[in-house]
Amino acid sequence: MARPQPANAFERFAMNMTRWTGSTPTFLGALGIVLGWALLGPAFDYSDTWQLVINTGTTIVTFLMVFLIQRTQNKDALAMQLKLNELIAVMKGSSNRLLNAEDLDEEELRTLHEHYGRLAELAEQDRSLGESHSIAEADVRHQAKATGARPKRRRARPRPQ
Repeated sequence: MARPQPANAFERFAMNMTRWTGSTPTFLGALGIVLGWALLGPAFDYSDTWQLVINTGTTIVTFLMVFLIQRTQNKDALAMQLKLNELIAVMKGSSNRLLNAEDLDEEELRTLHEHYGRLAELAEQDRSLGESHSIAEADVRHQAKATGARPKRRRARPRPQ
């Protein structure tokens, strides 16, 4: 399925630049430029101008890439937050207080971290990871999603004392 193209010209430009700059051919091209510059050092007697060329070029590229990378990270983080919010919103028993958790202050986040850390400790005491999740459980969940039915919960085996 093809992705819809953004209507905004800058959005299209930024997406294309992000893909292009992160590609192997672009990396190899940049490596080639640096190697070519280094090989030309003796021909220019390692002059100040020779050094200025690479310094200026890399400074300009770095300056522009910082903004492109930050823009891409902001967009990816927002998309991830939306996906997680969707999961929280539809899961029975999940706390809607965690929607937009990225807006909480550090103290609130620390409190939640301690809360979930305690839950993880309790889960660790309850069962091993291998016992609590199985291939059979994954198959049941997949079939339930495919048919739109709710998965049947298997009864937990009593733990040996």
